[in-house]
Amino acid sequence: MRLVFMGPQGSGKGTQAKIISETLNVPHISTGDLLRNAQGELKKEVDKYMLKGQLVPDELILKILKERISNKDCKKGFILDGFPRTLNQADELEKETEIDKYFEIFITDEEAVKRLSGRWNCKNCNIAYNVITTPKPKVSGKCDVCNSDLFQREDDNGEATKKRLELYHKEIGPLIEKYDVIRVNGKQKIEKVAHDILEKLEV
Repeated sequence: MRLVFMGPQGSGKGTQAKIISETLNVPHISTGDLLRNAQGELKKEVDKYMLKGQLVPDELILKILKERISNKDCKKGFILDGFPRTLNQADELEKETEIDKYFEIFITDEEAVKRLSGRWNCKNCNIAYNVITTPKPKVSGKCDVCNSDLFQREDDNGEATKKRLELYHKEIGPLIEKYDVIRVNGKQKIEKVAHDILEKLEV
């Protein structure tokens, strides 16, 4: 089963992708992680853009993604998290592989701003915590795993979040109109959101 999870910042799509991937026993593929973990010549190509703070071109992302989904562990399927984000990306992806279902983990912009204002990240493990939703750190300001200090990303503040949300809606709107995207209420508890997704998958 080949799935795409999309959703605004703070919707929990990464969390849900991880849960569902473990349930279905298929890889959870985050394009952000793919770009950060690129190796060899691909890493050199990616770094040319990322080190300058520029967006990585669709052609390069698709090249890396195509290589990843050709691996043996993707034979039974995969879950894409963070790609495609635009209609053009979705069309190009469909040329490479058939996507069975698209899911949008939906929350309002107000909820997204609220959630992101409470998001803290570990400098060492890159684990994300949230003082408003879950998971909350056991000790305030410290990572549960390595005890490193937690920090907030600059783009998780109110104004930056609003701009990111505007871009998300602009990019994702045409994609939702073209493809039969299944919308799931992301404001519910994590377990309920996962249950609703699995129900739509008839698992």
